[in-house]
Amino acid sequence: MSENKKEIIQIAISIVLLILATALKQIGEIWQLVLYILSYIIVGKDVVIKAIKNIFNKEWLDENFLMTVSTIGAFCIKKYPEAVAVMVFYQIGELFQDYAVNKSRKSIQSLMNIRPDYANVVRNGNVEKVSPEEVELNEIIEIKSGEKVPLDGIVIEGTSMLDTSSLTGESVPRKIDIGDNILSGCINIGGLLKVKVIKKFEESTVSKILDLIENSTSKKSKSEKFITKFAKYYTPIVVGLAFILAIIPPIILQDSSFGMWLSRALTFLVISCPCALVISVPLSFFGGIGGASKKGILVKGSNYLETLSKVDTIVLDKTGTITRGVFKVQEICPKNITEEELLKLTVHAEYNSNHPISMSLKDIYKGSIDTSKIQNVEELTGLGVKATVFEKNMLIGNAKLMNKYSIKFEEVNKIGTIVYVAVENEYVGYILISDEIKEEITKSICTMKEIGIRKTVMLTGDKRDIGEEIAKSVEIDEVYTELLPTDKFEILENIISKEENGKKVAFVGDGINDAPSLARSDVGIAMGGIGSDAAIEAADIIIMTDEISKIIDAISISKKTLKIVKQNIIFALGVKVLILALGALGISGMWEAVFADVGVSVIAILNAMRAMK
Repeated sequence: MSENKKEIIQIAISIVLLILATALKQIGEIWQLVLYILSYIIVGKDVVIKAIKNIFNKEWLDENFLMTVSTIGAFCIKKYPEAVAVMVFYQIGELFQDYAVNKSRKSIQSLMNIRPDYANVVRNGNVEKVSPEEVELNEIIEIKSGEKVPLDGIVIEGTSMLDTSSLTGESVPRKIDIGDNILSGCINIGGLLKVKVIKKFEESTVSKILDLIENSTSKKSKSEKFITKFAKYYTPIVVGLAFILAIIPPIILQDSSFGMWLSRALTFLVISCPCALVISVPLSFFGGIGGASKKGILVKGSNYLETLSKVDTIVLDKTGTITRGVFKVQEICPKNITEEELLKLTVHAEYNSNHPISMSLKDIYKGSIDTSKIQNVEELTGLGVKATVFEKNMLIGNAKLMNKYSIKFEEVNKIGTIVYVAVENEYVGYILISDEIKEEITKSICTMKEIGIRKTVMLTGDKRDIGEEIAKSVEIDEVYTELLPTDKFEILENIISKEENGKKVAFVGDGINDAPSLARSDVGIAMGGIGSDAAIEAADIIIMTDEISKIIDAISISKKTLKIVKQNIIFALGVKVLILALGALGISGMWEAVFADVGVSVIAILNAMRAMK
């Protein structure tokens, strides 16, 4: 609670002054009163100031007004210790509430790693390194291997491969040729490119993504603190009852003292202070948050836990959420040779490549690689690899490569990347490589529907056929494909706008490209194990184990926690009503109210601990 250090010190000083004022009766009534007033001012001045401001803003029917009126009333009837003690209890409760609900997100500074630091612009035959903001439309920029693309444009010279994972979340690099559009935020992992700028920096893709992340949290609906919503109804009722208690009995009852009923009315106001509620509600949420953390689910605040219980639509990013985000060999289908021989020849031919597909082949190969047997390796951009391996001429790549060299082969129609292999112009089989679907995803999607999730949606930057096939295989209701982060954001906005009856939308993702959607959704859930820092910081809930089934646990915990919160509210209110009734009849006083609150709080704490299991 280092961020609440000032409040903790104020409470501590106030308690010390309260103890001194109560214990040192020999210093005289005036000095006791001074200590009580000092203690009250230190711990309660913020509440009083808020109450006064709210009166001018015509929003006075809240807990601040109730606390101010009741405690000042306590001073009026010389209940000094009770007045200060009630304010101390209230502020301790507020401290817990602030810690649980208003724990702010960290700054999303790490997102700036997609922001290009410079652009190499060609001017008067020379290459100048300038800020991307200084580049004008139609100027020519150079992008070297390993550099970030600084601005959106059209390739006018060169061919290369682009790492688009920061934008699309997809692992496979994209081939770029003359005439192709190129988006800022990608990384050039191939040859030198010359690009004609078609958008200024403030209108570029990377700039729009950063703007979405910085501003979308302001659109997120914020759960009001329970006590504030409760006070809108509770405060006018108890103030009205106290007023009636002070005025009506002296008028209708014979031999009734106005002073006696005024004192009872003020005591009634003090008893009405919602101390037990203020403490029990955040502690119930603490129990839920603690229980979630034991399961590897980090919840950034109790308001997110509350909102999660109202979610009926879950939107999931594909890569890293539904799939593992890692390419893996799924099938080895040889023709006229063995599986071992097909894999051995292919791995040797692909040995010098750092392409994700080549890496997946190396991962599965258990034998040793004899580099002396690899010769004449030639990468054919957009087609594959040509090489001589073990003195055999090999072609390894896509269907276009096979057709280019007039090789007769059996074209395969399966979801994933098909690597066709030919030896001495004879087709010898294929290897299927694809992003692996998480084992538990189908079962988890079905379980989500069993616990009340009405609709599941998948968003992906992948091709339509791949996206639709994956969505169908895991029983997801809707799928949107070939999306950029801005597209995902717009679709999410549309889904949120269609929700009715207070229902909420959760978004699940793991990459930088998901950060705007995580920030905009009612509840953003990040895969913490493989997720980027940007996604983790933009999210409200983090699944540290990357298991999609943990979302089900989180929803169950949120509903259980809300049930416990309601139990504590009903119990605290029941006791409060009883003590109020006794106070109105003059049977109970202020200390009885304080002790009742403490008892209620202890029971509420014990009840809240159930959420830890």
